[in-house]
Amino acid sequence: MSLSKKNEEAGVGSFYQDKASVVQEARVFNETPVSPRKCRIVLTKVLYLLYTGETLARQEATTLFFGCTKLFQNRDPALRQMVYLAIKELCPLADDVIMVTASIMKDMQPNVEVVYRPNAIRALSRVVDASMVQGLERFFKSAIVDRNSSIASAALVSSYQLQVGARDVVRRWGNEVQEALSAKSGSGGGSGAFGAGFGGMGSYFGGGSAQPQQQSGFQSIPSSSYIVQYHALGLLYLIRSGDRMAVIKLVQQLAGASGGGRGSASITLRSPMALCMLVRYAAKIADDDPNLRGVMLELLENWLRHKSDMVNYEAAKAICELRGVTSTELQKPIAILQLFLSSSKSTLKFAAIRTLAKLAQHQPAAVSSCNVDMENLITDPNRSVATYAITTLLKTGTEASVDRLMKQISTFMSEISDEFKVIVVDAIRSLCLKFPSKQVAMLAFLSGVLRDEGGYDFKRAVVEAIFDMIRFIADCKEAALAHLCEFIEDCEFTKLSVRILHVLGAEGPKMSSPQKYIRYIYNRVILENAIVRAAAVNALAKFGVQDKALSARIEVLLQRCLDDVDDEVRDRAALNLRLLRDTKLAQRLVNDESSFKLQDLESRLQKYLSKAGVATNGTGADGEVEGDGEAVAGPSSAAFDASKVQRITREEAQQEALRAKAEAASKVAMASQGGSGPSTASTSAAGAASNALPGAGLDDGSSAAATRAHYQSTLSAIPQLSSYGPLLKSTPKPVELTERETEYVVTAVKHVFARNVVLQFNVTNTLPEVVLENVAVLVGGADEAGLTEDFILPIGLLNQENPSGTVYVSFTRTEADAYPQGQLSATLRFTSKEVDPSTGEADEEGFEDSYEIEALDLGVADYVEGRFCDFAREWEDLSSSGAEATETYALTAVASLRDACDLLVPLLGLSPLGGTEAPSSTSVHTLNLAGSVVLGAASAGGGVESSKTLVRARMTYSAEQGVGLELAVRAQHQRAVDLVASAI
Repeated sequence: MSLSKKNEEAGVGSFYQDKASVVQEARVFNETPVSPRKCRIVLTKVLYLLYTGETLARQEATTLFFGCTKLFQNRDPALRQMVYLAIKELCPLADDVIMVTASIMKDMQPNVEVVYRPNAIRALSRVVDASMVQGLERFFKSAIVDRNSSIASAALVSSYQLQVGARDVVRRWGNEVQEALSAKSGSGGGSGAFGAGFGGMGSYFGGGSAQPQQQSGFQSIPSSSYIVQYHALGLLYLIRSGDRMAVIKLVQQLAGASGGGRGSASITLRSPMALCMLVRYAAKIADDDPNLRGVMLELLENWLRHKSDMVNYEAAKAICELRGVTSTELQKPIAILQLFLSSSKSTLKFAAIRTLAKLAQHQPAAVSSCNVDMENLITDPNRSVATYAITTLLKTGTEASVDRLMKQISTFMSEISDEFKVIVVDAIRSLCLKFPSKQVAMLAFLSGVLRDEGGYDFKRAVVEAIFDMIRFIADCKEAALAHLCEFIEDCEFTKLSVRILHVLGAEGPKMSSPQKYIRYIYNRVILENAIVRAAAVNALAKFGVQDKALSARIEVLLQRCLDDVDDEVRDRAALNLRLLRDTKLAQRLVNDESSFKLQDLESRLQKYLSKAGVATNGTGADGEVEGDGEAVAGPSSAAFDASKVQRITREEAQQEALRAKAEAASKVAMASQGGSGPSTASTSAAGAASNALPGAGLDDGSSAAATRAHYQSTLSAIPQLSSYGPLLKSTPKPVELTERETEYVVTAVKHVFARNVVLQFNVTNTLPEVVLENVAVLVGGADEAGLTEDFILPIGLLNQENPSGTVYVSFTRTEADAYPQGQLSATLRFTSKEVDPSTGEADEEGFEDSYEIEALDLGVADYVEGRFCDFAREWEDLSSSGAEATETYALTAVASLRDACDLLVPLLGLSPLGGTEAPSSTSVHTLNLAGSVVLGAASAGGGVESSKTLVRARMTYSAEQGVGLELAVRAQHQRAVDLVASAI
């Protein structure tokens, strides 16, 4: 009988059983004598069930767990390894697992040389709790420095698990981890497996220790991977992660650098994986500390010349992902990645082209030097590499190369998966906005792939790309609508059909022959499901409302829809018939070109509902004045007044959408980008505590209106500030006044009111052994800036339980119509008390102390909000109805037009339009900016009065004279013009 036949009869291949059968088979654990072969098969089935997502009840898991523990009486190495695997998986599910500790401890003694000692160490880390780790400290320290690399690695990896609950204990193992990091090449990579499991194969291969093992008579095989260094470096970083200087010293020592210069390192890292981790640590330091950026960048460039391709790539990737990296700094890493593009290894080619594709999102000019090599990859047999090559070329290529690239893309679209098809379509989508003149070729490509087979995500990406062309490229509307009409005839996705019908209803009546679209829409009423039929009814009605010549024909079609079996379709048909007969109502509901500003609508609805809750609870009266100076009544007194909600025109909404689309499309959907920095198990006290501060929940992408609404509700709840009226402007992101690793972390937010300026200082005490009382911030330079200090709202107490708080400093403008500007110095003043570590109580007597923090700048951008608009039209409108000023400047210290744009945008606080923030020429450029300057509280409605402001900055650059700037400002009010013009 063959071996495979015997295995089949024994049940080796029959893992696909239900949970009940496996639990019954586990009775074999109780047999005497124990059969290692049968038990291994059952344990394999248990693990298979757990790995495939099967859930065990608490009682079942406990029964299996203690059944496994009975197998400790058999010393078969293979069975013991399976037992430890099962224990690791069953520990979170079973009860009283700590009872197996003694059995595991016998197998992890330092004098025991068996194959399953590493398995015992890993299992023990899952069984014990945080309170027991200190008692096991001696065993883990011994295992970490063990000469056998598998044992040392198991102890190091287990320390990762223990570090979560017993951080202070694991932190004391730093010396042993440092010793493991300096592993010599003679470290054993094998273990008792070669003696016990394979009849002395370890002796056959040779190597390892010359000393015979006590129990199994094997010799360890030396390790060539130095995996212990990789694990040790990760644990050492976790231990030192709370000390920034210790991390910097660790990176410099291991990199062979001391004090910023090159030197000899006491420990040589031979593991490429450990070096890759060190590269990530160096990149994180370069990002976090600008003072060490140059030193870390030099180290990263040195690693570009390492003999390992893995290290070369990791260093090149780290440099490419640095914040604010310049084209000069990118030259060396791009040269390395360019070499990888011609490598014979597919993994290197894929990694290099993927990194270049991400870099091309922000630095297309720097990547363009690789265009020739990337064009050779278009025909690469690996279609993933070819897809990335195409999408990157679309980002870095010129308008002249678009047609050629489109033809090459069409040749292999049918050979790649939907995931990569979406990537290509997204690249085409960004190209549509970049080169509108090539819309014919791109629309032909999109219409072609729309007819190909594909899933919902792929079809949605193509339809979204066509929608963008319809919205932002007027010349292709008619052709694009025709392609969409053909697509919905065979569209199998209801969501896409509904969206296409909506677009046809919005854009179809504006075409030269709108009647030709009616047939396609009415076909949906006849042939589709109820959801699509309802959308088609609405689309038909829009044709009748906007084109009176078609009104009678549309009315006939809608009359037929009144007999539909679905009530939603019937209701919509009846409503739309009423609209066709009532011109005024139709004009209001269908042809209105404006819409509510969603942020303002949301803010007012929240106030309305919160007021309703207060009125219901009897703790407030209807009509009470809210924080923005407006009476917001609950449902008990009046309905919600939608007339006070700010509105936005369709043109403004379209410009804002164009801006958002351009930004989103420029970030081609390559693959999810992981954090460039290393992940740590712990979070600093400053970072964790900052989430509780006012404004901490606002992300970088939150709009100015949402930010202002959030701060308005926070400030209006403070009695001393509630009378200040509506909030005009707040800093969108807190300004860091200290480094995040310092003992006291301070960030600031500037709030501007009609007559007042309030500075909000978020203070975090990161020292658990120190208590701070009466924490205040003393601000200097207010008089010179045009401000008079009113009062300070200090923090009463900052301790370990409540490490964070907020200090408010209020000022009044010296002149009501002036815009105070200047640099405000700040000093943290507090009473410091030490905490007794034995009792946890603070000393009764403390001492007054102060802490210098960085100065805070109050400038033009603090009174300006960015917005989007049709720049050309509004610029002409303001030429006749607004104020204007033009100034010229010589920016001799600015090195390029790109640097000039990067300087002007944050300085003025306005939003760049049409991608003008990225100059396409190195000698001449025009930057268009738009925004609103806050003037004060509106006379009625409790809103904010502002002045629309536009800036046109014409720039020239020469190496001899730097940047020449002509700044033209137009606004509705002279105050706004004067403010913006004074920024430079």
